[in-house]
Amino acid sequence: MHTIDMDLVEMTLDVMKYTIDRISNVTPELGSPKKEEDLLRIVGETITPEGIGGENAFQLFRDVLVKATVPIDHPRHLAFVPAAPTRAAIMFDLVTSASSIHGAYWMEGAGGIFCENQAMKWLVSLTKLPEGAFGVFTSGGTAANLSALVTAREEWREQKPEQAKERALLVTSTGAHSSIKSMAKVMDADVHLIDSGEEFLSGEELQKTISNLSKKDRNRLFAVVATGGTTNAGIIDDLKGIAEVCENENVWFHVDCAYGGGALAANSVRHLFDGIEKADSITIDPHKWLFSPYDCGAIIYKNLELAKKAHSQKGAYLEIFKDEGAQGFNPADYQIQLTRRLRGMPLWFSLAMHGTNKYKEAIERGIELAKIAADKVEQNENLELMRPASLSVVLFKRKGWTAEDYRDWTYRNHNSGFALVTPSIWKEESVVRFCFINPDTTEKDIDEILATLG
Repeated sequence: MHTIDMDLVEMTLDVMKYTIDRISNVTPELGSPKKEEDLLRIVGETITPEGIGGENAFQLFRDVLVKATVPIDHPRHLAFVPAAPTRAAIMFDLVTSASSIHGAYWMEGAGGIFCENQAMKWLVSLTKLPEGAFGVFTSGGTAANLSALVTAREEWREQKPEQAKERALLVTSTGAHSSIKSMAKVMDADVHLIDSGEEFLSGEELQKTISNLSKKDRNRLFAVVATGGTTNAGIIDDLKGIAEVCENENVWFHVDCAYGGGALAANSVRHLFDGIEKADSITIDPHKWLFSPYDCGAIIYKNLELAKKAHSQKGAYLEIFKDEGAQGFNPADYQIQLTRRLRGMPLWFSLAMHGTNKYKEAIERGIELAKIAADKVEQNENLELMRPASLSVVLFKRKGWTAEDYRDWTYRNHNSGFALVTPSIWKEESVVRFCFINPDTTEKDIDEILATLG
């Protein structure tokens, strides 16, 4: 199984050929899922005592299984938050895996962690946080949010030891990502939701909410979570106003920019994030709008030492990492994972290869495409724009359509292999939602998708 033989060489060539073909294909086949029983009927049992052979297994993947997936980098994939990893990042993801580097501690992963830290320096610079702020790459926004909120709660417990046994409370808006509520469950914390009417959360609304909390709940409050680009509509909360409230109330200020964080690099919208430099922690997902392969999230802290106090692990077998030769930045100290791959290295390589200006241009293109699409919607008498384009998201409706009409339209486009655009809900009404990430998406793509709406 670990022998280097001709079979391995041939399989390596097959894998490399597939990889080259795939990353060279700007419009990959827009596959669709199949029922598990259908896949099992087609491919059979693949895990057997004697194995089915590499050539057979790879053929099943290439000819059947990958076609039961939906590629996130197709230029007409405008659903959810798609992604468009650069070819450089994809190629270096292969290098990252092949290099077998453990990314938890400097002792084992110094060179790779150095690469990650170079990329992280750029991310931190976009936030304009004060000197000393830094972060670490995680598996995604959920892990980043959890790491930040655990840090916030531990700091709250230290500052208020008399509250240490109380169930902690965080405040966020109804527009916040579902992971915030999910992570609160993991932490066994309570969430107080402010109904923002699906628009932005203001500092005034936050102050009113905190002022109206009971004394007991105010003492339990350990964090406020604002959103820098909601997933559904691209809305950015009043970060400056929220920052002032958090500072006055002495409450941890976390900003979830998992989707919108890439726009920090875009000069055209950077002012919308004013106030983020006051945050105690910030989540950004490079695998969304910074063109990295899955899975690559990031958590940034204003004060790294607080994260280290919350997350650093101890164990007899880990004591060697205190040796002088092992001293350096240990990513495991600042987030929930111990074992971790160097998921920031593909981003580093792509940034090093292309330069940050190319990233700015690609992000600006997503914003531009959203404005172009919004203009086209307004010019179409059958369509109605629900709100101005925000970041790279456009919400609009087809006049006279029901929820079933949107569903059937989505299935027709997808089943024909043309596009994947899914409906959403805006203020209790079914709408079409475009989310532009891929700079390879064209105006022609937009026109052709809109034409399918009749």
